[in-house]
Amino acid sequence: MASKDDTQAKAPPETRNVVQFLRSSKSGMKIRVGALNGKRVDYFKGKSAVKALLSPAYAKVKNVPKVTTEVEAEALLQSSIQYAFYLRVDRGAPTGSSISPRHVTVVPQQQFAQDAYFVWLYEGSQWTTYAGGLLMVALMLAAVMFPLWPPVMRLGVWYLSIAMLGLLGAFFGLAIIRLIFYIITVVIASPGIWIFPQLFADVGVIESFVPLWEWDVPKKKAGKKKKAKAPAGASPEEQLANNGGAFIEEVGDESPEQSRPGSRSARVEEVPDVDS
Repeated sequence: MASKDDTQAKAPPETRNVVQFLRSSKSGMKIRVGALNGKRVDYFKGKSAVKALLSPAYAKVKNVPKVTTEVEAEALLQSSIQYAFYLRVDRGAPTGSSISPRHVTVVPQQQFAQDAYFVWLYEGSQWTTYAGGLLMVALMLAAVMFPLWPPVMRLGVWYLSIAMLGLLGAFFGLAIIRLIFYIITVVIASPGIWIFPQLFADVGVIESFVPLWEWDVPKKKAGKKKKAKAPAGASPEEQLANNGGAFIEEVGDESPEQSRPGSRSARVEEVPDVDS
């Protein structure tokens, strides 16, 4: 029986390029974590792979089959299953709590579907992992062999460490000074002045020191807009729009029992919207 690596090696270059795109971060696919035979694995939903093949990022990839419809995307993903880059699985219960990875099991019928899940058996390019491992080993060896370094290199590292500590100390000193200055100005010149008000803001290095100082004035909250009243002498249509569909008309009180003649009362009458 051929191994997984042997099966993947038989894939044509175009199919391999498609798989490498789907496995990379450029595809934008949502990757889930599951447990297959007690081992943590990555898996994805078929719909996410179809979206990736129809995205503008895939259109920029060279030496890959052209995909313009969902049918073409599904056909391409179906043809790639035979090379064991990914296999269809069924999701089971979580391995522990509700947020733990779910159990996944490979199904016999390897048919692509958008609502199905597929486990990755292809790890992608590993050169970044190897390069990071070699860099860590080199740094550890360099630290262990520090006593054997030439005197010039050791002196340079000492100056560099002193410079970094001085820069860190200057930053904390500036933070303390600006706080003391703010407390003094609050007492003698309320509401107080901040030196370098953008120092701790999420901005660039240069923007952190602009402006030089600023009054500590609280930002005003936007108040609710009051509803405009209808001006005197407005037409019935304008009154209708300002009163939300209710027409208010003042009429004289014709009841003879009122002690104050000429008193006025308000009558509210609902009328249909003239704009409808």
